[in-house]
Amino acid sequence: MSMSDGIVLEVRDIVKTFPGVRALDGVQLQLRAGEVHAVIGENGAGKSTLMHVLGGIYRPDSGRIIVDGKPVELDSAYAAAQHGISVVFQELSLAPNLSVAENIFANRQPVRALGLIDYAKLYEDTREILRFFDLEIDPKTLVKNLPVAQQQVVEILKAMSTHPKVLILDEPTSSLTSVEVEFLFKNIRRLKEQGISFIYISHHLKEIFEIADRVTVLRDGCYVGTREVKDVTEEQLVQMMVGRELVDMYGRRDYDIGEVYFSVKGARRGKDFADVSFSLRRGEILALAGLVGSGRTEVGRAIFGAEPLEQGEIILGGRSLSIASPKDAIQAGVGYLTEDRKAQGLFLDMAIRDNCIAPHLVDFANNLRMMDEDAITDFAHQCRRNFNIITPSIKQQVCNLSGGNQQKVLLSMWMGIKPEVLIVDEPTRGVDVGAKSEIYRLLRQLAATGVGIIMISSDLPEVLGLSDRILVMREGRIAGEFSAEEATEEKVVACATGVAMAC
Repeated sequence: MSMSDGIVLEVRDIVKTFPGVRALDGVQLQLRAGEVHAVIGENGAGKSTLMHVLGGIYRPDSGRIIVDGKPVELDSAYAAAQHGISVVFQELSLAPNLSVAENIFANRQPVRALGLIDYAKLYEDTREILRFFDLEIDPKTLVKNLPVAQQQVVEILKAMSTHPKVLILDEPTSSLTSVEVEFLFKNIRRLKEQGISFIYISHHLKEIFEIADRVTVLRDGCYVGTREVKDVTEEQLVQMMVGRELVDMYGRRDYDIGEVYFSVKGARRGKDFADVSFSLRRGEILALAGLVGSGRTEVGRAIFGAEPLEQGEIILGGRSLSIASPKDAIQAGVGYLTEDRKAQGLFLDMAIRDNCIAPHLVDFANNLRMMDEDAITDFAHQCRRNFNIITPSIKQQVCNLSGGNQQKVLLSMWMGIKPEVLIVDEPTRGVDVGAKSEIYRLLRQLAATGVGIIMISSDLPEVLGLSDRILVMREGRIAGEFSAEEATEEKVVACATGVAMAC
């Protein structure tokens, strides 16, 4: 294969095996110059393993990687970079206590005599790359002080600063709102015009149709097929991914919503949010939508006591609650599924069985205040069955599960406390279409028992498809409210961005 064929990167019959698992089994891929080539599949399909192979992190057991028509050995991240391949992994690799500039040019800072860092040039080089992407961020800002969405952008800029000819993006929009996604896509198109090629991994099929030229589907580590995006439908891609047809992804409410039983009145916390008031009915799924930084997550964390209210009242069942900590919230029957399952939600190095019982350990203590191991095992097996957690054993460490199965473990944790109110923050972030469908089914089942669900989500199709009512937040305040029947993506986005006609 030569460059005259327009192929800059080719993967032929790649095989990669881990103990007991064949993660890649004869995978192939061709990437054209100036193309956005999507790679999709369910969790466990082999997408991330393939990206680790192309990024020089994993060495394949067999197969060939060809760059610019020549076979290459990518035995390190440095070797991949030398061949013009740069990877932005789903999990951020930034140093939070270093500045934006120091992260973007890590280990490549400009130096003066005696090897001292030339900070003036470092900051100017950073401003130049920020200007190219129309970003107004101070290069001296510590990364930990940036919103997650801007941290994601810095991660991409870090990869771009090496001037790659192939840029691999693994779930780049997992922390971005629709407005920020469009900003990212604008810059991807700009870079395409300069001849840069992209491998784009995403669980959001809508994004594939918006940004990709071709799409390759993997399933269970095997190559299923490659299609021109213009020649395929979303339903066909889903069927290729899961091997079956998924009907009615979000499900439908087949019960009547009950009375108002939970409310928040005049809630305020510093600069995060103010004058937030709303009610929740039994069995209702209430969505909080808005841009990153609008205060959605902060409201959820305050209700849960992770960052307690400075002012306001929380009422459940006619009783005013005093919630100063997550322990108080759990005792009151309020659960909170965090948006960051790995850093804040799960005990990754512990077993599934230990995670399932984590929020309500007291329920498994016997009369001698010792843990009842049989009860724990029975409950963990029940969670495994009820939530369809795919694992060889409940003793499996959570870190070894796919993203979708990790999310189902997290959901089982909070459903296990038998909540009166469950707050779910980005409940399907980073999970595949099949796992999404399962999570939506589980949330609807919970709501059908009379539990009110507050869903915080940046995924507008999810918001529109699952919720009964939508509250839109902007700059720390509730800017508008829509019923499920009247809501549209255009109305929600316009309200979130401050277009007067929307709300």
